[in-house]
Amino acid sequence: MEILKSIIYFVIAGIFEIGGGYLVWQYFKNDKGIIYMLLGALALIIYGIIPTLQTANFGRVYAAYGGIFIILSILWGWFIDNTAPDRFDLIGAVIALVGVLIIMYWPR
Repeated sequence: MEILKSIIYFVIAGIFEIGGGYLVWQYFKNDKGIIYMLLGALALIIYGIIPTLQTANFGRVYAAYGGIFIILSILWGWFIDNTAPDRFDLIGAVIALVGVLIIMYWPR
């Protein structure tokens, strides 16, 4: 159950980080209104809080989160920006996922 909760925290943090960055990107790159930047900044603040709910130490959580971020970014690009991943994106995502599993969940 602890592993499932940890994975949920990673996914929620990723959505807030990628979503927040995306909103800020829209403000600067696509001339969206200031509300995009403000909502993006708020999402990024919330992202900064969510990883503190993890039970592992800071370094381990952030190292593993890097792999989750890779996977979620590819999915975001696919579903939000309509940019389908190629085989190298998928291979890289699988390698990142293996790294996450080893870093966070390998028995110690």
